[in-house]
Amino acid sequence: MKTLIVYDSLYGNTEKIAEAIGEALKPSGEVKTLRPAGADPAELASFDLVIVGSPTQGGRQTPATREFLGKIPANALKDINVAAFDTRIQTKLVKVFGYAAGRIANSLEKKGASLVAPAEGFFVKGTKGPLKDGETERAAGWARDIAGNKK
Repeated sequence: MKTLIVYDSLYGNTEKIAEAIGEALKPSGEVKTLRPAGADPAELASFDLVIVGSPTQGGRQTPATREFLGKIPANALKDINVAAFDTRIQTKLVKVFGYAAGRIANSLEKKGASLVAPAEGFFVKGTKGPLKDGETERAAGWARDIAGNKK
């Protein structure tokens, strides 16, 4: 399985999650991990699985992640398996703003992709982190589940 992980990270927390996901997927095949600026939407069709992640900022993904998703042509992800994740703080404001992962997943599905797992969030202790204990291990388990569920 050839996997691309595209992530943005402001304080290093989302990067740690992306790396944990990548390490967990290496036994399943080739894994490439890139920031949005380094990812080419024209190459997405060459991957079996595309995972996109971002920190949650005001209920949304970062501008770099939104820009990357916006560059993906309509139906460019047809027959491509995808998953989405974010890093987030636990807050009551989520009822107002939401989280980034669901928005990322919706954007990928609108481009024709097949979501292979529900969008997932990994928790940080504060805006700048660090990650809550056990989150990188949880991310690795999520990735292994995705590899086992890939269509």
